[in-house]
Order: sequence, then structure tokens, then C-alpha cells
Amino acid sequence: MLSALGLDEVHESAYRALVAVGAADIPELARRLTLAEPATDRALRQLERHGLAAQASGRPGRWVAAPPGVALAALLARRRRELERAELSAALLAQEYQERAAAPAVHDLVEVVTGTGAIAQRFLQLQLGAHREVCALVTGDPIAVSGADNEAEAAAAGRGVAYRVVVEREVLSQPTGVRELSAALGRDEEVRVADRVPTKLLIADRSLAMVPLVAHSAEPSALVVHSCGLLESLSGLFEAVWREALPLRLGRGGTVAAPSPDGPDALDLEILSLLLMGLTDASAAHQLELGLRTVQRRVKRLMELADVTTRLQLGWHAYERGWVSRTP
Repeated sequence: MLSALGLDEVHESAYRALVAVGAADIPELARRLTLAEPATDRALRQLERHGLAAQASGRPGRWVAAPPGVALAALLARRRRELERAELSAALLAQEYQERAAAPAVHDLVEVVTGTGAIAQRFLQLQLGAHREVCALVTGDPIAVSGADNEAEAAAAGRGVAYRVVVEREVLSQPTGVRELSAALGRDEEVRVADRVPTKLLIADRSLAMVPLVAHSAEPSALVVHSCGLLESLSGLFEAVWREALPLRLGRGGTVAAPSPDGPDALDLEILSLLLMGLTDASAAHQLELGLRTVQRRVKRLMELADVTTRLQLGWHAYERGWVSRTP
């Protein structure tokens, strides 16, 4: 809990024990912590350096806890200052990198990453560095990175990065495939399914892409592509696959259904009915216990189905097609 303040598990346990009793000598605290006395003494000395403990005046060997409200607040303030300095350094480095990358050399446009660990780390970095959108093509044979290991996806989606993902149908039959896709949909990611996906691909903010190389050895490798014509081609490949893929829908009990592009499903019609009643997207989402982005994504799909560009046109089209009734 206090590791962010620089305390490891032993130090935190020692401080909590000392707070619980108010004051204690080393043998007593060692028994509480089930530690050797020398280790307990070292832990207390470390707490003293952090300002969390002090030796009782006039009582050699007896230690007292500093009040958490004061001591921990001081540690937090120190950590904030350190983070602010680190943030400033990161911003300066980013500016320096951008200035250098304004006219990159040809050999800087593509980098080769070799080895499972290095690929997984770069894959993580691309997502953690994304600010707006991540686009991905997922095949049924992960080599260096699997969906279960990709915590960066949840972290990025949690801070508002939009995800558009096309998965190969084979992914649905994998042991954890449906569970991972259900979690992705729960984060309001847009997921579509295609019978075949041409290659694994990750594109972050249209400025960086990662694509595997055909490996002729046991060690996998991948290309990280910076802004250039190749990146534009990879973005075009993703958009082409995205247009042909079908939106993924998970039914009750985790059953998978890729909806037909010919018409709206029952949930689409519920959303449309609420909007025609005058509810906003947010109100409709609240009524149906959905995410706002889920409602907006489905309205966008309805407009694509109706081949219209405005919501007014969508309402007219819905009545003409009989998707909704003019009478209650």
C-alpha cells in the first residue's frame, strides 16, 4: 500500500505495527513482526530516515511512531515534487526527440526488435504512450504477446484511449478468447471479427506501428515503423480489414454473435427508440445501463446501415424501414 512512498513490505509492516502500539522496544517489535532483532533494528532505522519513527527521549532502545497524518503527508509531498521533476524531464526529452524526429534519417524510420521479451516490452510501450487511438489486428497465433498478458490495453482504455480491434475468428475458439473479448467490450472498445486477418498489427495514434517479421529462426522479430509511407500503407491495410469485418456482440453466458450487417439488433432498436423519444445519448446509456461510448458506437453503426450522415436522416430512415413505429 505504501510502496509508492518508497517503503517496502518489511518497512510498511514495521510502521503499521509501531502505529498500532504507539511505542515499543526492538525485542517486542521483532516478536510482532516475526523478524530477527537486527532486521527489525534496520527497518526502524530506515523508518527514521523517512521521518516515520523516532527513538523515545530518555528511553534507549524504545521507538515511537510519528503521526501518520503528518509524516505520510510529508512523504507524499516529497514524492509529488519528485514526480513533477520527472515529468518536466520527460517533457524536455520528448521535445528533444520531436525536434530530432522532425527530419529523421531513413534508417530511423524503421527499427527492428528481436526476441520475445523485447517485442512484449515495445508492444507495452506503444500502448502506454498512446493518447488518442490504438488500432490492432489480432491473429489466432500469438507469439510474443497474448491478450491475457496485455495489461497495457486496459490501462490505456481506462484513461480514454479509443481502441478499434479486428480479431480473427479463430481467437473466439481459444480457451480465454471470449473472456478477453468480453473484457474489451466492457471497456467500450470497438471489436470486429474477420474470418482471416492478414497479419498482426498495432498502430498507436497513427504515428507508430508494430508488425511482425517473417521469422526464419526460433527467435521472433518485429518492425516498429515511424511516420512514413510504410506507416500510411499499414493504416490503409487496417482500415480495409476493419470495413470488411463484422461487429462482435457477446450474448448471455458468453455466447458469441457477429451481427448481420443487414439490420439492427434488439439493443440497437431500444437505443433508437429512446433517442427518438428525445433522450440524449447519455440518458439512453443510463436507462439501458450501457456505457456512453457503446451507445454512440451503435448509433454510428445504425447511420452506416442506413447510409445517412445525420441523426435526423436516421430517424426518417428508421420509420421508413419499419425499425420503429409511429404509434406507441
